[in-house]
Amino acid sequence: MTARRTSATTRRDFLKSTSALAAAATAVPYFNWSEKAFANDSPNSRPRIGCIGVGSMGTGDAHGHSGFGDILAVCDVDSRHAERAKNDERIGKGKADSYGDYRKVLERDDIDVVSVVTPDHWHVKIAVEALQAGKHVFCQKPLTLTLEENQLIRNACRKYSDRVFIVGTQQRDSRNLFLRAVNMVQKGLLGDIQKVTVGINGSPTGGPFPVAEVPKELDWDFWQGQTQPVDYRERRCHYEFRWWYEYSGGKFTDWGAHHVDIATWAIGQNGDGQGPTEIDGTDAKHPVEFKDGYPTVDDCYNTSHDFNIVCRFGDTEMHVTSRGDNGITFDGTEGRIFVNRGKITGKPIEENWDEGKYTDDDVRALFKGKQPEGHKANFYRCIAEGGQPVSDVFTHVQAMATCHLSAIAARLGRRIKWDPKAEQIVGDDQAASFFAREPRKGFEIARV
Repeated sequence: MTARRTSATTRRDFLKSTSALAAAATAVPYFNWSEKAFANDSPNSRPRIGCIGVGSMGTGDAHGHSGFGDILAVCDVDSRHAERAKNDERIGKGKADSYGDYRKVLERDDIDVVSVVTPDHWHVKIAVEALQAGKHVFCQKPLTLTLEENQLIRNACRKYSDRVFIVGTQQRDSRNLFLRAVNMVQKGLLGDIQKVTVGINGSPTGGPFPVAEVPKELDWDFWQGQTQPVDYRERRCHYEFRWWYEYSGGKFTDWGAHHVDIATWAIGQNGDGQGPTEIDGTDAKHPVEFKDGYPTVDDCYNTSHDFNIVCRFGDTEMHVTSRGDNGITFDGTEGRIFVNRGKITGKPIEENWDEGKYTDDDVRALFKGKQPEGHKANFYRCIAEGGQPVSDVFTHVQAMATCHLSAIAARLGRRIKWDPKAEQIVGDDQAASFFAREPRKGFEIARV
């Protein structure tokens, strides 16, 4: 299908011109960029959006994007997902074009923004190509599959710095919970942080799962992407991909992308050259037998279901664990707090130790100077005003390094050493071999 083009000033011209306004803040009018306010803006200023991956999570994200722009295209390797999204009154409204190949979305010059909500092993390849195609990018977490992919996407974002790229780590806009905890730690109100416990639960166990006939609506070969082709089993695909190391990192990356991100942000360990120096994976179990870090069977979930990984950041010890409550506990020399998506507790909270020290200005500072708001609103604000979003790529990949290293240590069942400045696993060639994966021919990620 021929891509639609706008006449006169294109929406991309509009978006590029409004991004330039960031250099002259006085020229940018103040808007409360709520969904309603943005949705009522001039049609010529509404971004045009392509949604790549519209399964369960992708549908939810597409609903969110539809409040800020017009969805012109939906794409999924499962045509059932694509058709449902096309006809969803909050997504395609029966008018969006439907594709099975994401490249058809990227080649359209009338699309300004892409939302990438695919299985993890596709994120970086699509995201890099989207940047190359001149798109602003929203990509779901976890952004990367390997330590090498951290570097590839970071390099691409540095090269294409005029594009806005946000990661879907929505905990970063949680003012009353996670941001309050980050502020309290960063202000030193808990004293020196000695221990952080990051509870992310364990992966489910299951299998053996039988080989099944590939649904006629699913392009199973394309779904597998860079991974080596295997027989189709229903529980390897769609939502269940999370519990197979071939496509994900299990709970290390699924929930770790959220909680490890908040934890490393709070303790100031998410910048260039920062990170753990030792990762102890001796206390980790898997639901199937492993040899040399790889599962010995291919018909069962294989990510770790029971673990307590100890990561050392200087004087601070971080436990990434499946045990206990889901959430983050910060233990300082002066006090302790616990935070998750439902609550924030502890004596420092009960006694309001941060009274007068957690102001609107403090929240704005955590938002990199932007208006505090939901992360999708923050994304579209950055497209118009310029600047980095609250959930940026650069700090995200630092957190992902801790997640990936935890998974590697767990798979091998031993301690590994990491040089955060050189970004190398040191003194262990076998562990270092997990830094990258050889992609299947034809599915390589562009180096930029």
